Amino acid sequence: MRTDVFALRHIGIEEEDLQQMLATIKVETLDELITETIPDDIRLRQPLVLDPPMSEHEYLSHIQELSEKNKIFKSYIGLGYHEGLTPSVIKRNILENPGWYTAYTPYQAEIAQGRLEALLNFQTMVVDLTGMELANASLLDESTAAAEAMAMLYELRSREQKKNNVLKFFVSEEILPQTLSLLKTRSAPLGIELTIGNHEDFTFGEDFYGALLQYPGKNGQVHDFAPFVVKASENNIKTAVAADLLSLVMLTPPGEFGADVVVGTTQRFGIPLGYGGPHAAYFATKEEYKRSIPGRIIGVTKDTDGKTALRMALQTREQHIKRDKATSNICTAQVLLAVMAGMYAVYHGPKGLEYIANKVHSSATTLAQSLEKLGVSQINSSYFDTLMVNADAEKVKAIAEKQGVNFNYIDGNTISISLNEATSLKDLQAITAIFAEALDKEENTIVALNSTSAILPSVKRNSPFLANSVFNSYHSETELMRYIKKLERKDLALNHSMISLGSCTMKLNAASEMLPLSMARWANIHPFAPIDQAEGYQIMLKELEKDLNIITGFAGTSLQPNSGAQGEYAGLMVIRAYHESRKEGHRNICLIPASAHGTNPASAVMAGMKVVVTKTDDNGNIDVSDLAEKAILHKDNLAALMVTYPSTHGVFESSIKEITKLIHDNGGQVYMDGANMNAQVGLTNPATIGADVCHLNLHKTFAIPHGGGGPGVGPICVAEQLVPFLPGNPVIKTGGKNAITAISAAPWGSSLVCLISYGYIKMLGESGLTQSTRTAILNANYIKNKLSGKFEVLYTGERGRAAHEMIIDCRPFKQKGIEVSDIAKRLMDYGFHAPTVSFPVAGTLMIEPTESESLAELDRFCGAMHAIREEIDEALIDDNNNPLKNAPHTLEMVTSDNWEFPYSRQKAAFPLPYIMENKFWPSVRRVDETYGDRNLICTCAPIEAYMDA
Repeated sequence: MRTDVFALRHIGIEEEDLQQMLATIKVETLDELITETIPDDIRLRQPLVLDPPMSEHEYLSHIQELSEKNKIFKSYIGLGYHEGLTPSVIKRNILENPGWYTAYTPYQAEIAQGRLEALLNFQTMVVDLTGMELANASLLDESTAAAEAMAMLYELRSREQKKNNVLKFFVSEEILPQTLSLLKTRSAPLGIELTIGNHEDFTFGEDFYGALLQYPGKNGQVHDFAPFVVKASENNIKTAVAADLLSLVMLTPPGEFGADVVVGTTQRFGIPLGYGGPHAAYFATKEEYKRSIPGRIIGVTKDTDGKTALRMALQTREQHIKRDKATSNICTAQVLLAVMAGMYAVYHGPKGLEYIANKVHSSATTLAQSLEKLGVSQINSSYFDTLMVNADAEKVKAIAEKQGVNFNYIDGNTISISLNEATSLKDLQAITAIFAEALDKEENTIVALNSTSAILPSVKRNSPFLANSVFNSYHSETELMRYIKKLERKDLALNHSMISLGSCTMKLNAASEMLPLSMARWANIHPFAPIDQAEGYQIMLKELEKDLNIITGFAGTSLQPNSGAQGEYAGLMVIRAYHESRKEGHRNICLIPASAHGTNPASAVMAGMKVVVTKTDDNGNIDVSDLAEKAILHKDNLAALMVTYPSTHGVFESSIKEITKLIHDNGGQVYMDGANMNAQVGLTNPATIGADVCHLNLHKTFAIPHGGGGPGVGPICVAEQLVPFLPGNPVIKTGGKNAITAISAAPWGSSLVCLISYGYIKMLGESGLTQSTRTAILNANYIKNKLSGKFEVLYTGERGRAAHEMIIDCRPFKQKGIEVSDIAKRLMDYGFHAPTVSFPVAGTLMIEPTESESLAELDRFCGAMHAIREEIDEALIDDNNNPLKNAPHTLEMVTSDNWEFPYSRQKAAFPLPYIMENKFWPSVRRVDETYGDRNLICTCAPIEAYMDA
């Protein structure tokens, strides 16, 4: 075997396995299988024109050389992004650890207790620092979190406000520019009218439903917002506050002065700048709004034995339940980053955070005094970390950039300087020297930080925080390392076994793709640094965009959307702008098949469109006659069709070109959901099937790890006519010539993790990418045939083939009282995470093995499914005391002195021989979802609870 071919390491099937698999599938060649799977009229006739594949060694040398084109300046730009220090113990044991970054979203709580505990810590940290009652398990970035707050408060309008169609939302002029841009994007389709102004001059009236304040303001001023919030409440106006989380160590928490929502970013809590992301946003609110909060909430419940357990709470809020009635399309989080931020608080504890915050503030007051000695006046009357000074910006900038320093140049005579955790005395001296040179004065020497406070007494924090045991126990590296490992052992991730989740593509996240994330020259660049300081990033991002254009067959790409759902929304907003440019802004009907992902209708509603659902036929395909009827009926107002291809049912529908032509003939554009792109790359593409825009899940097809539920990246690729409308950014120019306003906060979204997909494409090249797709289809059909006779596959193509995934029907087992959830839980005892449960069809499992799994692993999984089928056959009707109903079986349960079950301990825990070699033990028994929702607890217990116990 060639050791320098990355494809041979990424693809799990070896050449000697192929004939056995083809025989099982009953074809002579892999080409024959592909021909029987993908309709001939959409097959690519030429290979993708991509660079030749690199070996892993060549790629790592290349990415190191590319990183050296980035210039690492000391950036004091602020605007929501600050250099921080990632503790090495967190970097090594979480960020660089596949036990954390290859885990899936914790839908199967029993094998995700470690991650869930880490997220509960995160929520507790946010609740404590903001003074609110409830927090979610993170959102995508501060700006999208602020937009979610605006939308949530819109939904929470009083009956009187809804009756009178009150749509006005006040936004402080001190809001971050990227947040304002995103608010403009999100408000327009909903008809929300933004009023931007000075909060001190704001006239409270009946035509406003909400307000958003920035705390501290974008240039550093800390206002006492308590009088504003009180008056707003008296006028039935709800208030959201975008707050710097580190500042809340020293400033009055917004919850204490009456805010309804508090949002922000946790980037300062040990997360690299990464040229804009990924970073975990936070969203905190009052408990009375618990059923309206966007995203995921981790809650405390109990398991079958009454032991404390954790799981995602209030699951009925998910978009696949509410669909077009959902108030948000958020279906993901930034779990890996939230885990890191929460661990930063665990490691430092309340005293450590106080030390860091005090050091940052003292650095700011020390620098202010030093500059004042030079005659540089400081404008902010109260501040935490950011000075606003009067100086000749042009002169200062020229000197500063020669010294490798970035400030925020507000106008010709005003500069802001945001200090951070990494700022040293030496840095303060260097800043002083820059201003001294600009003024042609002799610099004064800074010998120590002063203890002066520039925070007004009215806004000083007086309440304690992080009193819980977890934040006061793990302050040595040894203790934190062991705590992280203790949690990791409770989670099943890809480093243990295959995670065959349909629609989620849990493939290998190769080490060589991941390593660059830890390189300083990729991690430490501010997203608003001048473009010429990020040459390495610009080359990488442009090359990734070019390659994605080639792969999709499209003309332009925006990497800005930082999740799949954001990509959906961005694609629809670009279509909306296109119609408006043609004086057809009335086009607002979006056709969506009944089988579509739940985020599709939610995104369409957010984009100001009306959802019309089209039927699927008995084979699970789009009902073309019903689609045609509705397209013609709505032809004057048809905006778009949202279609997933291959379908959510795992089928390449042969009518796809007829479908896309039908939409175009009636004036609409075709949006293709790229969730199943892993079955297309190199064999067909969205342009060939007739789509106009698609989003791609880089965290699926292009190898960014799921990270336990995020990060994700959802770029959009578009046809020529849509390129002018690709999204922009108010600070750094991006997008088309008629760019829509921002979709996410940073110009290129989560730039740091785009390195992973860049590496994936560069190391696989055309041949490796195409072979990956072919192997994904091979593996799915192999499993389909291996399970034949034991489980019924619901939908297949016209020639009986699955695409890269399939749906098996578990509903017939209900006659014995066995539910699909019982099969999911029993798979844990066999060492596997369940496939996708009850989506898109209730009572089914959707299986996607990916191309990265070996034949041995596929056979182990099929063996587990066969054994479970035998257990189903053995079960008595409505017998609730069998291995399936009691699954999963914990170590405590199996080693207990009491064993009162009618089957053996071996049957419970070691039903097949391979499990003895590598047993994964679920840490809790089956969780009680209903109990947790009725008794919603979303923070850690206070330290007193542990003392009482």
